[in-house]
Amino acid sequence: MDFNENFILGCSAIGAGLAVIAGIGPGVGQGIAAGHGAAAVGRNPGARGEIMSTMLLGQAVAETTGLYGLLVAMLLMFVKPLMP
Repeated sequence: MDFNENFILGCSAIGAGLAVIAGIGPGVGQGIAAGHGAAAVGRNPGARGEIMSTMLLGQAVAETTGLYGLLVAMLLMFVKPLMP
């Protein structure tokens, strides 16, 4: 391997690490949403079904950001596009 290949591999590893950091935001957001959902059910137990379905839908949408970050990280680590 010469300098260019090592540089590309190093930049890919750094980029993959930065992409995985994208999982922090959805984790925090889902925790906040679950906490507020639990508080809402505690205040109004009769609306449990509506609160839970809305909360789970919102968490599923938020999770896509983390999954896209994981996908980008895996592509950077295992696909070598610029290698000869």
